[in-house]
Amino acid sequence: MLAAVIHFPSPTSFDTPLLVGYSGGLDSTVLLHWLWHSVQAGGSGVRAVHVHHGLQPDADAWASHCQHQCDAWGIPLAVHRVTVDLQAGMGLEGAARLARRAAFSTELRAGEMLALAQHQDDQAETFLLRALRGAGVDGLAAMAPQAAFGNHVLWRPLLQVPRSALLAYAQAHGLDWIEDPSNLSDAPDRNFLRLHVMPLLRQRWPHAAEALSGSAVHCGQLRGMLDEEEEELLQHVQAAPRVLSVALLRQLSAERRARVLRRWVLAQGAPALPASVLRQLEDTLLPVAPDRDAQVRWRQHSIRLWRGHWYLLPAALPALPQGWRVDWDGRSPLSLPDGGQLQLLGTPGFDAPLQVRARQGGERIQLPGRDHSHALKDCLQREHLAPWRRAQLPLLFAGSQLQAAADVVLSAPLQAWLQQHDAQLHWRPGGW
Repeated sequence: MLAAVIHFPSPTSFDTPLLVGYSGGLDSTVLLHWLWHSVQAGGSGVRAVHVHHGLQPDADAWASHCQHQCDAWGIPLAVHRVTVDLQAGMGLEGAARLARRAAFSTELRAGEMLALAQHQDDQAETFLLRALRGAGVDGLAAMAPQAAFGNHVLWRPLLQVPRSALLAYAQAHGLDWIEDPSNLSDAPDRNFLRLHVMPLLRQRWPHAAEALSGSAVHCGQLRGMLDEEEEELLQHVQAAPRVLSVALLRQLSAERRARVLRRWVLAQGAPALPASVLRQLEDTLLPVAPDRDAQVRWRQHSIRLWRGHWYLLPAALPALPQGWRVDWDGRSPLSLPDGGQLQLLGTPGFDAPLQVRARQGGERIQLPGRDHSHALKDCLQREHLAPWRRAQLPLLFAGSQLQAAADVVLSAPLQAWLQQHDAQLHWRPGGW
Protein backbone atom coordinates (compact mmCIF):
# COMPACT_ATOMS: atom_id res chain seq x y z
CA MET A 1 0.00 0.00 0.00
CA LEU A 2 2.79 2.44 0.87
CA ALA A 3 4.35 1.94 -2.56
CA ALA A 4 1.08 2.89 -4.22
CA VAL A 5 0.69 6.00 -2.06
CA ILE A 6 4.22 7.09 -3.00
CA HIS A 7 3.11 7.22 -6.65
CA PHE A 8 0.27 9.61 -5.80
CA PRO A 9 0.94 13.31 -6.49
CA SER A 10 1.93 15.53 -3.60
CA PRO A 11 -0.40 18.40 -2.71
CA THR A 12 0.15 21.30 -5.08
CA SER A 13 -0.71 24.97 -5.09
CA PHE A 14 -2.84 26.54 -7.80
CA ASP A 15 -3.98 30.06 -8.58
CA THR A 16 -7.24 29.24 -10.37
CA PRO A 17 -10.43 28.55 -8.40
CA LEU A 18 -11.65 25.01 -8.96
CA LEU A 19 -15.02 23.34 -9.35
CA VAL A 20 -14.63 19.61 -8.65
CA GLY A 21 -17.03 17.05 -10.10
CA TYR A 22 -17.91 14.96 -7.01
CA SER A 23 -20.00 11.82 -7.44
CA GLY A 24 -19.08 10.43 -4.03
CA GLY A 25 -17.27 7.44 -5.57
CA LEU A 26 -13.67 6.47 -4.86
CA ASP A 27 -12.08 8.50 -7.67
CA SER A 28 -13.81 11.83 -7.06
CA THR A 29 -13.55 11.45 -3.27
CA VAL A 30 -9.78 11.08 -3.54
CA LEU A 31 -9.53 14.00 -5.96
CA LEU A 32 -11.59 16.28 -3.74
CA HIS A 33 -9.62 15.31 -0.60
CA TRP A 34 -6.30 15.82 -2.40
CA LEU A 35 -7.34 19.23 -3.71
CA TRP A 36 -8.69 20.17 -0.27
CA HIS A 37 -5.22 19.40 1.13
CA SER A 38 -3.71 21.45 -1.67
CA VAL A 39 -5.84 24.42 -0.62
CA GLN A 40 -4.33 24.13 2.85
CA ALA A 41 -0.89 24.28 1.20
CA GLY A 42 -1.90 27.42 -0.69
CA GLY A 43 -4.55 27.90 -3.33
CA SER A 44 -7.45 30.04 -4.41
CA GLY A 45 -10.35 27.86 -3.37
CA VAL A 46 -12.30 24.71 -4.17
CA ARG A 47 -16.02 24.11 -4.67
CA ALA A 48 -17.73 20.83 -5.52
CA VAL A 49 -20.71 19.89 -7.66
CA HIS A 50 -22.71 16.66 -7.35
CA VAL A 51 -24.97 15.63 -10.22
CA HIS A 52 -28.07 13.75 -9.04
CA HIS A 53 -29.04 11.63 -12.07
CA GLY A 54 -32.00 9.96 -10.36
CA LEU A 55 -31.10 6.62 -11.96
CA GLN A 56 -30.45 4.61 -8.78
CA PRO A 57 -32.73 3.99 -5.74
CA ASP A 58 -29.96 5.32 -3.46
CA ALA A 59 -29.40 8.55 -5.45
CA ASP A 60 -30.82 10.73 -2.66
CA ALA A 61 -28.61 8.99 -0.09
CA TRP A 62 -25.57 9.59 -2.31
CA ALA A 63 -26.33 13.32 -2.48
CA SER A 64 -26.67 13.38 1.32
CA HIS A 65 -23.35 11.55 1.70
CA CYS A 66 -21.62 14.12 -0.51
CA GLN A 67 -23.17 17.01 1.41
CA HIS A 68 -22.08 15.52 4.74
CA GLN A 69 -18.52 15.00 3.51
CA CYS A 70 -18.23 18.50 2.06
CA ASP A 71 -19.60 19.98 5.28
CA ALA A 72 -16.92 18.11 7.23
CA TRP A 73 -14.18 19.50 5.00
CA GLY A 74 -15.66 22.98 4.75
CA ILE A 75 -16.13 22.74 0.96
CA PRO A 76 -19.18 24.43 -0.63
CA LEU A 77 -21.28 21.87 -2.54
CA ALA A 78 -23.88 22.45 -5.24
CA VAL A 79 -26.27 19.56 -6.00
CA HIS A 80 -27.82 19.52 -9.48
CA ARG A 81 -30.81 17.26 -10.13
CA VAL A 82 -30.94 16.39 -13.81
CA THR A 83 -33.24 14.47 -16.12
CA VAL A 84 -31.44 11.92 -18.27
CA ASP A 85 -33.01 11.76 -21.72
CA LEU A 86 -33.13 8.04 -22.48
CA GLN A 87 -34.80 8.74 -25.84
CA ALA A 88 -31.89 10.75 -27.22
CA GLY A 89 -30.41 7.74 -29.04
CA MET A 90 -27.12 7.97 -27.12
CA GLY A 91 -27.60 5.06 -24.72
CA LEU A 92 -27.78 5.39 -20.96
CA GLU A 93 -24.08 6.24 -20.50
CA GLY A 94 -24.04 8.82 -23.25
CA ALA A 95 -27.25 10.50 -22.12
CA ALA A 96 -26.08 10.62 -18.50
CA ARG A 97 -22.74 12.09 -19.60
CA LEU A 98 -24.53 14.78 -21.61
CA ALA A 99 -26.74 15.71 -18.64
CA ARG A 100 -23.71 15.77 -16.36
CA ARG A 101 -21.74 18.07 -18.64
CA ALA A 102 -24.72 20.41 -18.93
CA ALA A 103 -24.87 20.60 -15.12
CA PHE A 104 -21.15 21.37 -14.93
CA SER A 105 -21.54 24.13 -17.53
CA THR A 106 -24.42 25.65 -15.56
CA GLU A 107 -22.54 25.59 -12.27
CA LEU A 108 -19.16 26.91 -13.44
CA ARG A 109 -18.50 30.52 -12.49
CA ALA A 110 -16.37 33.03 -14.37
CA GLY A 111 -12.67 32.21 -13.99
CA GLU A 112 -13.20 28.72 -12.54
CA MET A 113 -11.56 25.54 -13.82
CA LEU A 114 -13.42 22.21 -13.83
CA ALA A 115 -11.49 19.34 -12.20
CA LEU A 116 -12.51 15.72 -12.90
CA ALA A 117 -11.13 12.49 -11.47
CA GLN A 118 -10.36 10.31 -14.50
CA HIS A 119 -7.24 8.23 -13.86
CA GLN A 120 -4.79 5.99 -15.71
CA ASP A 121 -7.10 2.97 -15.81
CA ASP A 122 -9.89 5.13 -17.26
CA GLN A 123 -7.47 6.37 -19.91
CA ALA A 124 -6.46 2.80 -20.83
CA GLU A 125 -10.12 1.78 -21.16
CA THR A 126 -10.86 4.81 -23.34
CA PHE A 127 -7.90 4.00 -25.60
CA LEU A 128 -9.07 0.38 -26.00
CA LEU A 129 -12.70 1.36 -26.63
CA ARG A 130 -11.72 3.80 -29.35
CA ALA A 131 -9.27 1.36 -30.92
CA LEU A 132 -12.04 -1.25 -31.08
CA ARG A 133 -14.21 1.32 -32.85
CA GLY A 134 -11.53 1.97 -35.46
CA ALA A 135 -10.52 5.44 -34.26
CA GLY A 136 -7.59 7.33 -35.79
CA VAL A 137 -4.93 9.39 -34.04
CA ASP A 138 -7.42 11.95 -32.73
CA GLY A 139 -9.57 9.31 -31.06
CA LEU A 140 -6.65 7.24 -29.77
CA ALA A 141 -5.29 10.32 -28.01
CA ALA A 142 -8.21 9.62 -25.64
CA MET A 143 -8.51 12.15 -22.79
CA ALA A 144 -6.24 15.18 -22.51
CA PRO A 145 -4.89 16.33 -19.12
CA GLN A 146 -6.28 19.77 -19.99
CA ALA A 147 -8.96 20.59 -22.53
CA ALA A 148 -11.34 23.39 -23.39
CA PHE A 149 -14.77 23.17 -21.76
CA GLY A 150 -16.85 25.96 -23.27
CA ASN A 151 -15.22 29.15 -22.01
CA HIS A 152 -13.51 27.25 -19.21
CA VAL A 153 -10.71 24.71 -18.85
CA LEU A 154 -11.23 21.05 -17.94
CA TRP A 155 -8.38 19.66 -15.80
CA ARG A 156 -7.72 15.95 -15.15
CA PRO A 157 -4.81 15.99 -12.66
CA LEU A 158 -4.94 12.23 -11.92
CA LEU A 159 -4.78 10.99 -15.51
CA GLN A 160 -1.37 9.33 -15.02
CA VAL A 161 -2.24 7.88 -11.59
CA PRO A 162 -3.34 4.20 -11.46
CA ARG A 163 -6.54 3.32 -9.66
CA SER A 164 -4.54 1.20 -7.23
CA ALA A 165 -2.81 4.37 -6.03
CA LEU A 166 -6.18 6.09 -5.55
CA LEU A 167 -7.42 3.13 -3.50
CA ALA A 168 -4.25 3.12 -1.40
CA TYR A 169 -4.54 6.88 -0.84
CA ALA A 170 -8.17 6.54 0.26
CA GLN A 171 -7.34 3.73 2.67
CA ALA A 172 -4.31 5.57 4.06
CA HIS A 173 -6.43 8.67 4.78
CA GLY A 174 -9.45 6.76 6.07
CA LEU A 175 -11.76 8.12 3.39
CA ASP A 176 -15.34 6.94 2.98
CA TRP A 177 -16.87 6.61 -0.49
CA ILE A 178 -19.89 5.28 -2.37
CA GLU A 179 -19.96 2.06 -4.40
CA ASP A 180 -22.25 2.40 -7.42
CA PRO A 181 -23.88 -1.02 -8.05
CA SER A 182 -24.18 -0.24 -11.77
CA ASN A 183 -20.38 -0.59 -12.03
CA LEU A 184 -20.81 -4.32 -11.47
CA SER A 185 -22.86 -4.80 -14.64
CA ASP A 186 -20.85 -5.86 -17.68
CA ALA A 187 -23.57 -4.69 -20.12
CA PRO A 188 -21.90 -1.32 -20.89
CA ASP A 189 -18.80 -1.69 -23.07
CA ARG A 190 -16.56 0.16 -20.63
CA ASN A 191 -17.65 -2.01 -17.73
CA PHE A 192 -17.01 -5.15 -19.82
CA LEU A 193 -13.46 -4.00 -20.45
CA ARG A 194 -12.96 -3.10 -16.79
CA LEU A 195 -14.42 -6.31 -15.38
CA HIS A 196 -13.18 -8.88 -17.90
CA VAL A 197 -10.65 -7.63 -20.46
CA MET A 198 -8.29 -5.52 -18.33
CA PRO A 199 -7.86 -8.20 -15.60
CA LEU A 200 -7.03 -10.74 -18.33
CA LEU A 201 -4.49 -8.40 -19.92
CA ARG A 202 -2.85 -7.77 -16.54
CA GLN A 203 -2.35 -11.50 -16.05
CA ARG A 204 0.00 -11.50 -19.02
CA TRP A 205 1.13 -7.85 -18.97
CA PRO A 206 0.98 -6.44 -15.40
CA HIS A 207 1.61 -2.90 -16.66
CA ALA A 208 -1.04 -3.04 -19.42
CA ALA A 209 -2.93 0.02 -18.20
CA GLU A 210 0.25 2.07 -17.98
CA ALA A 211 1.33 0.96 -21.47
CA LEU A 212 -2.07 1.70 -23.06
CA SER A 213 -2.22 5.07 -21.32
CA GLY A 214 1.30 5.78 -22.59
CA SER A 215 0.18 5.02 -26.14
CA ALA A 216 -2.63 7.55 -25.69
CA VAL A 217 -0.03 10.13 -24.62
CA HIS A 218 2.04 9.44 -27.77
CA CYS A 219 -1.08 9.81 -29.93
CA GLY A 220 -1.86 13.06 -28.13
CA GLN A 221 1.60 14.41 -28.90
CA LEU A 222 1.22 13.47 -32.56
CA ARG A 223 -2.23 15.04 -32.65
CA GLY A 224 -0.77 18.24 -31.22
CA MET A 225 1.81 18.44 -34.00
CA LEU A 226 -0.82 17.69 -36.65
CA ASP A 227 -3.11 20.33 -35.16
CA GLU A 228 -0.42 22.99 -35.54
CA GLU A 229 0.15 22.08 -39.19
CA GLU A 230 -3.56 21.92 -39.94
CA GLU A 231 -4.25 25.28 -38.36
CA GLU A 232 -1.70 26.80 -40.76
CA LEU A 233 -3.33 25.00 -43.70
CA LEU A 234 -6.79 26.11 -42.59
CA GLN A 235 -5.69 29.73 -42.48
CA HIS A 236 -4.32 29.28 -46.01
CA VAL A 237 -7.53 27.85 -47.56
CA GLN A 238 -10.00 29.89 -45.51
CA ALA A 239 -11.42 32.95 -47.26
CA ALA A 240 -13.60 33.79 -44.23
CA PRO A 241 -14.53 31.93 -41.01
CA ARG A 242 -17.29 29.89 -42.75
CA VAL A 243 -15.86 29.96 -46.26
CA LEU A 244 -13.14 27.81 -47.88
CA SER A 245 -11.53 28.14 -51.32
CA VAL A 246 -12.19 25.02 -53.41
CA ALA A 247 -9.13 25.67 -55.59
CA LEU A 248 -6.86 25.75 -52.54
CA LEU A 249 -8.57 22.70 -51.00
CA ARG A 250 -7.82 20.73 -54.16
CA GLN A 251 -4.11 21.39 -53.69
CA LEU A 252 -4.12 19.32 -50.48
CA SER A 253 -3.93 15.55 -50.29
CA ALA A 254 -7.20 13.79 -49.45
CA GLU A 255 -5.87 12.93 -45.98
CA ARG A 256 -4.83 16.51 -45.23
CA ARG A 257 -8.08 17.82 -46.66
CA ALA A 258 -10.11 15.60 -44.34
CA ARG A 259 -8.28 16.82 -41.25
CA VAL A 260 -8.56 20.48 -42.31
CA LEU A 261 -12.30 20.08 -42.93
CA ARG A 262 -12.82 18.47 -39.53
CA ARG A 263 -10.92 21.29 -37.86
CA TRP A 264 -12.89 23.90 -39.82
CA VAL A 265 -16.36 22.70 -38.84
CA LEU A 266 -15.43 22.18 -35.18
CA ALA A 267 -13.96 25.69 -35.01
CA GLN A 268 -17.34 27.02 -36.14
CA GLY A 269 -19.24 25.07 -33.47
CA ALA A 270 -20.74 22.53 -35.89
CA PRO A 271 -20.93 18.79 -35.11
CA ALA A 272 -17.90 16.69 -36.07
CA LEU A 273 -17.84 15.47 -39.66
CA PRO A 274 -18.50 11.71 -39.85
CA ALA A 275 -16.39 9.61 -42.22
CA SER A 276 -19.45 9.09 -44.45
CA VAL A 277 -19.90 12.86 -44.91
CA LEU A 278 -16.20 13.30 -45.65
CA ARG A 279 -16.54 10.67 -48.39
CA GLN A 280 -19.52 12.55 -49.82
CA LEU A 281 -17.56 15.79 -49.85
CA GLU A 282 -14.63 14.08 -51.54
CA ASP A 283 -16.62 12.07 -54.07
CA THR A 284 -19.58 14.31 -54.92
CA LEU A 285 -18.87 17.92 -53.98
CA LEU A 286 -15.15 18.37 -54.70
CA PRO A 287 -15.36 17.32 -58.40
CA VAL A 288 -18.31 19.65 -59.14
CA ALA A 289 -17.56 22.62 -61.40
CA PRO A 290 -17.03 25.82 -59.36
CA ASP A 291 -19.98 27.60 -61.01
CA ARG A 292 -22.51 24.90 -59.99
CA ASP A 293 -24.77 24.96 -56.93
CA ALA A 294 -24.44 21.76 -54.86
CA GLN A 295 -24.34 20.80 -51.20
CA VAL A 296 -23.79 18.00 -48.67
CA ARG A 297 -25.87 17.88 -45.46
CA TRP A 298 -25.36 16.30 -42.07
CA ARG A 299 -27.36 16.78 -38.90
CA GLN A 300 -28.47 20.44 -38.80
CA HIS A 301 -25.72 21.76 -41.09
CA SER A 302 -24.67 21.75 -44.72
CA ILE A 303 -21.58 22.53 -46.78
CA ARG A 304 -22.65 24.32 -49.95
CA LEU A 305 -20.69 25.11 -53.09
CA TRP A 306 -21.11 28.57 -54.57
CA ARG A 307 -18.79 30.42 -56.93
CA GLY A 308 -15.72 28.32 -56.20
CA HIS A 309 -16.08 28.29 -52.41
CA TRP A 310 -17.52 25.96 -49.80
CA TYR A 311 -19.83 27.63 -47.27
CA LEU A 312 -20.70 26.12 -43.89
CA LEU A 313 -24.42 26.84 -43.35
CA PRO A 314 -27.40 25.76 -41.27
CA ALA A 315 -29.34 23.06 -43.11
CA ALA A 316 -32.53 25.10 -42.64
CA LEU A 317 -31.72 28.62 -43.76
CA PRO A 318 -33.81 31.53 -42.43
CA ALA A 319 -35.81 33.84 -44.68
CA LEU A 320 -38.05 36.86 -44.23
CA PRO A 321 -41.73 35.85 -44.39
CA GLN A 322 -43.51 36.54 -47.67
CA GLY A 323 -45.69 39.62 -47.35
CA TRP A 324 -43.86 40.90 -44.26
CA ARG A 325 -43.58 44.70 -44.05
CA VAL A 326 -43.12 47.32 -41.34
CA ASP A 327 -42.58 51.09 -41.15
CA TRP A 328 -39.19 52.17 -39.77
CA ASP A 329 -37.96 55.67 -38.89
CA GLY A 330 -34.35 54.63 -38.24
CA ARG A 331 -34.33 56.05 -34.70
CA SER A 332 -33.68 52.64 -33.15
CA PRO A 333 -32.42 49.33 -34.55
CA LEU A 334 -35.07 47.31 -36.38
CA SER A 335 -35.34 43.66 -35.33
CA LEU A 336 -36.04 41.43 -38.33
CA PRO A 337 -38.21 38.29 -38.28
CA ASP A 338 -35.23 36.03 -39.06
CA GLY A 339 -33.38 37.23 -35.96
CA GLY A 340 -31.30 39.79 -37.84
CA GLN A 341 -31.15 43.54 -37.43
CA LEU A 342 -31.15 46.71 -39.50
CA GLN A 343 -29.54 49.89 -38.15
CA LEU A 344 -29.12 53.49 -39.25
CA LEU A 345 -25.79 54.78 -37.94
CA GLY A 346 -24.48 58.33 -37.69
CA THR A 347 -27.78 60.23 -37.63
CA PRO A 348 -30.85 60.30 -35.34
CA GLY A 349 -33.27 58.99 -38.00
CA PHE A 350 -34.75 59.40 -41.46
CA ASP A 351 -36.60 62.57 -42.42
CA ALA A 352 -39.69 60.41 -42.93
CA PRO A 353 -40.29 56.72 -42.14
CA LEU A 354 -39.46 54.15 -44.80
CA GLN A 355 -41.27 50.87 -45.28
CA VAL A 356 -39.20 47.72 -44.88
CA ARG A 357 -40.41 44.66 -46.83
CA ALA A 358 -39.38 41.18 -47.83
CA ARG A 359 -38.40 40.60 -51.46
CA GLN A 360 -41.20 39.63 -53.82
CA GLY A 361 -39.24 39.48 -57.06
CA GLY A 362 -39.21 41.85 -60.02
CA GLU A 363 -38.04 44.90 -58.03
CA ARG A 364 -36.08 47.65 -59.81
CA ILE A 365 -33.83 50.36 -58.38
CA GLN A 366 -32.25 53.57 -59.71
CA LEU A 367 -28.51 53.37 -59.04
CA PRO A 368 -26.23 56.38 -58.44
CA GLY A 369 -24.99 57.91 -61.69
CA ARG A 370 -27.61 56.13 -63.82
CA ASP A 371 -30.59 57.64 -65.60
CA HIS A 372 -32.74 54.50 -65.70
CA SER A 373 -33.64 51.77 -63.21
CA HIS A 374 -31.99 48.35 -63.02
CA ALA A 375 -33.37 44.97 -62.02
CA LEU A 376 -32.49 44.32 -58.38
CA LYS A 377 -31.73 40.69 -59.24
CA ASP A 378 -28.94 41.81 -61.59
CA CYS A 379 -27.54 44.19 -58.98
CA LEU A 380 -27.37 41.43 -56.36
CA GLN A 381 -25.56 39.14 -58.77
CA ARG A 382 -23.00 41.87 -59.47
CA GLU A 383 -22.53 42.30 -55.71
CA HIS A 384 -21.89 38.52 -55.40
CA LEU A 385 -24.57 38.17 -52.74
CA ALA A 386 -25.11 34.48 -52.08
CA PRO A 387 -28.55 33.06 -52.97
CA TRP A 388 -29.38 32.12 -49.38
CA ARG A 389 -28.72 35.71 -48.28
CA ARG A 390 -31.14 37.09 -50.86
CA ALA A 391 -34.08 35.41 -49.09
CA GLN A 392 -33.18 37.35 -45.94
CA LEU A 393 -32.68 40.70 -47.66
CA PRO A 394 -34.82 43.54 -46.24
CA LEU A 395 -35.88 46.12 -48.86
CA LEU A 396 -36.45 49.79 -47.94
CA PHE A 397 -39.17 51.68 -49.85
CA ALA A 398 -40.27 55.32 -49.95
CA GLY A 399 -43.77 54.93 -51.34
CA SER A 400 -43.39 52.70 -54.39
CA GLN A 401 -39.72 53.58 -54.97
CA LEU A 402 -37.10 51.07 -53.84
CA GLN A 403 -34.44 52.95 -51.86
CA ALA A 404 -32.16 50.15 -50.72
CA ALA A 405 -31.66 46.41 -50.48
CA ALA A 406 -30.32 46.38 -46.91
CA ASP A 407 -26.80 47.85 -47.06
CA VAL A 408 -25.92 45.89 -50.21
CA VAL A 409 -27.47 48.06 -52.94
CA LEU A 410 -28.38 51.75 -52.45
CA SER A 411 -30.49 53.95 -54.70
CA ALA A 412 -29.18 57.30 -55.93
CA PRO A 413 -31.50 59.37 -53.64
CA LEU A 414 -30.74 57.36 -50.47
CA GLN A 415 -27.00 57.29 -51.09
CA ALA A 416 -27.01 61.09 -51.52
CA TRP A 417 -29.02 61.49 -48.29
CA LEU A 418 -26.67 59.21 -46.34
CA GLN A 419 -23.62 61.08 -47.61
CA GLN A 420 -25.20 64.42 -46.72
CA HIS A 421 -25.84 63.23 -43.15
CA ASP A 422 -22.55 61.30 -42.82
CA ALA A 423 -24.65 58.21 -42.08
CA GLN A 424 -24.77 54.58 -43.16
CA LEU A 425 -27.03 51.57 -43.10
CA HIS A 426 -25.87 48.39 -41.37
CA TRP A 427 -27.55 45.00 -41.90
CA ARG A 428 -26.86 41.93 -39.78
CA PRO A 429 -28.59 38.82 -41.19
CA GLY A 430 -30.11 36.44 -38.70
CA GLY A 431 -29.86 32.71 -38.19
CA TRP A 432 -26.08 32.14 -38.21
